[in-house]
Amino acid sequence: MIVAGFGFSTRAGQDSLRDALKQACDATGVSPDALATAEDKAAALQELATILALPVVPVTAEALTQQKTITQSARAIQERATGSVAEASALAAAGPGARLLTPRLHAQDRLSTCALAQGATS
Repeated sequence: MIVAGFGFSTRAGQDSLRDALKQACDATGVSPDALATAEDKAAALQELATILALPVVPVTAEALTQQKTITQSARAIQERATGSVAEASALAAAGPGARLLTPRLHAQDRLSTCALAQGATS
């Protein structure tokens, strides 16, 4: 399973989320089977998930902090205790043994990021 993990500002709109996803998919040449983000922001992904006919996987705060991320955002560390919400969400939702296909990539407006992870059984 391939999961697109998202980190985003409350100011990020659907265009920003779609752009971040496009950046990640273009970089890897793959498409996700699911979308994921911190559980308190999961509802904001529902519109994009509906358009793409994909499920949204809400990731708990504890699961976010347990993931090893490639990139380190000072804001994510301060607010979420993880280096990257996008990377941590993708890894956690893809399951044990998952690996990142791409680190977080920014939308052009810099309001959202997306990272792709592949589950160990994919």
